[in-house]
Amino acid sequence: MTAHDELRLLPWAGPDGKPCYLSTDDRGGYVSRLADHIEAFQLGMASQLLEHSDQVLDDETEDPEELSLLAAQLTSALSDVLRVATSRGRTPVGPGHP
Repeated sequence: MTAHDELRLLPWAGPDGKPCYLSTDDRGGYVSRLADHIEAFQLGMASQLLEHSDQVLDDETEDPEELSLLAAQLTSALSDVLRVATSRGRTPVGPGHP
C-alpha cells in the first residue's frame, strides 16, 4: 500500500460528487490503467473542445444558446484538466486551490 500522501486522485467522482482516490503500488493494475485511459480521453476532449471554441468565436456567433453550451462544455473540460493536473502532482494555484 502507498502512504496517505501518495494516494492517486482518480478522474471520476464518487457519490455526492466527492473525489475518489486509489491507494496501490501497482501502477499497472486495472483501476490505474482505467484511470490513465480516462485521463487521456478527457485531455483529448479538452483539446478538441478548445479547437471548436476557436471556430465558434471566429464565427462571431451571437446565438446565446450556442455560447452558453460552449461555456458549459469548457467549464466541464477545465474541471477535468485540473483534476488530471492535481492527480499527476501539479497542484493548481489560484482561487479555490490553495
